[in-house]
Amino acid sequence: MAENENEQVSGSHQDDQPPNPVSFSFMVPKKEISMVSDMGKWKRSQAYADYMGFILTLNEAVKGKKLTCDYQVSETVERLLALLDTLDCWIDEMPPVDQPSRFGNKAFRNWYSMLQQRAENLVTIVLPEDCHGAAPEIAEYLLESVGNSTRIDYGTGHEAAFATFLCCLCKVGALRMEDQLAIVFKVFDKYLRLTRRLQKTYRMEPAGSQGVWGLDDFQFLPFILGSSQLIDHPTLEPRHFLEEKVVNEHHQDYIFLECIKFINEMKTGPFAEHSNQLWNISAVPSWSKVNQGLIRMYKAECLEKFPVIQHFKFGSLLSIQPVKP
Repeated sequence: MAENENEQVSGSHQDDQPPNPVSFSFMVPKKEISMVSDMGKWKRSQAYADYMGFILTLNEAVKGKKLTCDYQVSETVERLLALLDTLDCWIDEMPPVDQPSRFGNKAFRNWYSMLQQRAENLVTIVLPEDCHGAAPEIAEYLLESVGNSTRIDYGTGHEAAFATFLCCLCKVGALRMEDQLAIVFKVFDKYLRLTRRLQKTYRMEPAGSQGVWGLDDFQFLPFILGSSQLIDHPTLEPRHFLEEKVVNEHHQDYIFLECIKFINEMKTGPFAEHSNQLWNISAVPSWSKVNQGLIRMYKAECLEKFPVIQHFKFGSLLSIQPVKP
């Protein structure tokens, strides 16, 4: 099913000609899903089709490829990496403060406030000149992608905001079809490293965590994209990610194993207890089945859950309007 869906939607926004930025009436995105009954509106929306199409396109692009393979790195990708480096440097400038509470270090609010002030300028630098009008709209997704400054938490909704940020850059033509591998292997990978550092430094809480019944406390997309990388691998099977030796040997090539390495570093006790869903996945016979199952699970557990989608923001690039027949 996932493959057919990919065929249907990937072409809807990945045409050979990049869209003309002038054809969009840019706006600051806003929330539209305020009640559970609004969820149908989300699932029928152009935004849902475009977002899912974007994820499935990237999923197909990285299939069977290592992080260390050859791919081109465009000027826009270089600018995105510089943007993420800037955010990373701010963590050094704003170390955690002494406070009675163990979790949710308040220094994160200072870090976030800096991003609030500068997000639009940072995005403008990434965009080609003819797309500068899109900066206020696209910057909103960057701001949403790093966590919540009130609750000092981070979860799959914030991760989705970063994917949305990248999707918008594709929609205005700043990122192109040939950037797909660099989007995942350079930009998304660096974003994961940034968010892990934020989580550790400011002891951020998982947003909407389902405890041991969730796939992971913070992330979901790297498991989808990472399992696609491992499809048809000659020696590594899903059962192997439970072996620390395998993870240590191959994590630099595969996002999935990098995620497992991070979990192993952060959690103690038997893997089956602290990461039960992932432990169950290790019994699936092939990476293609793991990948298809994770896409279904992502839709059901993240994209179709009101507590996640109530925070999603809609603008001109990702519209709440229904998909045109």
